Amino acid sequence: MTKVTQYIRESKETLFSFEILPPLKGESIQQLFKAIEPLMEFKPKFIDVTYHREEYVYKKRENGLLERQRIRKRPGTVGICAAIMNHFKVDAVPHIICGGFSKEETENALIDLHFLGIDNVLVLRGDAIKSEGTFIPEPDGHAYASELLQQVVNMNKGKYLDEGLQASATDFCIGVAGYPEKHFEAPNLQTDLKYLKLKQDLGADYIVTQMFFDNQKYFDFVSKCREMGITIPIIPGLKPITTQKQLTILPAIFHIDIPDELVKAVESCKTPEQVKQVGIEWAIQQSKELIQFGVPVLHYYSMSKSDAVRQIAEAVF
Repeated sequence: MTKVTQYIRESKETLFSFEILPPLKGESIQQLFKAIEPLMEFKPKFIDVTYHREEYVYKKRENGLLERQRIRKRPGTVGICAAIMNHFKVDAVPHIICGGFSKEETENALIDLHFLGIDNVLVLRGDAIKSEGTFIPEPDGHAYASELLQQVVNMNKGKYLDEGLQASATDFCIGVAGYPEKHFEAPNLQTDLKYLKLKQDLGADYIVTQMFFDNQKYFDFVSKCREMGITIPIIPGLKPITTQKQLTILPAIFHIDIPDELVKAVESCKTPEQVKQVGIEWAIQQSKELIQFGVPVLHYYSMSKSDAVRQIAEAVF
């Protein structure tokens, strides 16, 4: 299949892509296909598939004590990627995360992806388990995305965990995350950019940003990246606001600012449909301005709900 960076190099226009959530355990993949189908007319070159780490539940045993059990609510990312590629004939980009995996489990997942011809990955640390507050790596797992990135780069060089192994090299195109408003754990943006530059130096091929609602934050971020010597493509990530609750939920989860003008417009809405339309119109204007700026790709966080992204794409592409 084709690498994300190759698509970017070969295109003279801004490309369209989006991100989906794997189905919840027990759900049919047909539900996911129905969410993707309306967006295929805009010819996405790739579709990102998120990975959500395990969570813990406590179940009462017969003796009255509580037993902690690990569950994965959205398993099967590798299988979902293969299914999307087979069904839609489009590249899928799985998210590979540190949280919940040992280095060997990561290696095995990457081997499976390589066997399936999936040559693009987005490498992320991943979130902390909700009950733990801070990120705690697995025993013999990675604590930082840069460490996970190094493992993928090593496999691209034919270096596996078993140093005595005569192994064939993988050929992954590796994406990493960027934060126009800085990662919430970084002391400042300059420190955050230093680690982003490290990821490029280790072998990252492109960057996808966290969502933002003020394009100036993206423009400033790109400028600062270039000043730091970060030269790889920087793909903006966008999400349309679709509910009034997101005015508080999104800043709390993603540590981002929402412009006053957008907040006032959403708060003045009388119905949920009006809120959705305000969010769509805002994202359309963001998209048009970013295309004028010359971004390589517009990447939309769809949350597996296609209607809002479809309306944006109709107006922009």
